Amino acid sequence: MARVPRGPNDETARIFALEAEIGQLKEAVASHAVVDQAIGVVVALGRMSPDEGWVVLREVSQHTNVKLRNVAELILVWGRTGDMSEEIRTELEDLLDRHGPLQIPGAPPLE
Repeated sequence: MARVPRGPNDETARIFALEAEIGQLKEAVASHAVVDQAIGVVVALGRMSPDEGWVVLREVSQHTNVKLRNVAELILVWGRTGDMSEEIRTELEDLLDRHGPLQIPGAPPLE
């Protein structure tokens, strides 16, 4: 199969498209890291599994109409500063009460 020659405009467009894709991938990786860290905070707070931590984080986002990544960032800021909006804090507390804590196998019952 013969290869169709490309002109300088085609190559430039391809470079711009690839640069845009790289930027999107970098943003996705950074966002994923923030969400994973926030799940870790929720897991520790609620003594729950990572899957349940994900559910709590997702539900806080849905119930407060704040993007998941932003909720995750707010939780991480709260971990460093102790500051969190009342709306997010209230929703997080309610969901932690509803979803956790897990009973550790072999541990005495929680009171």
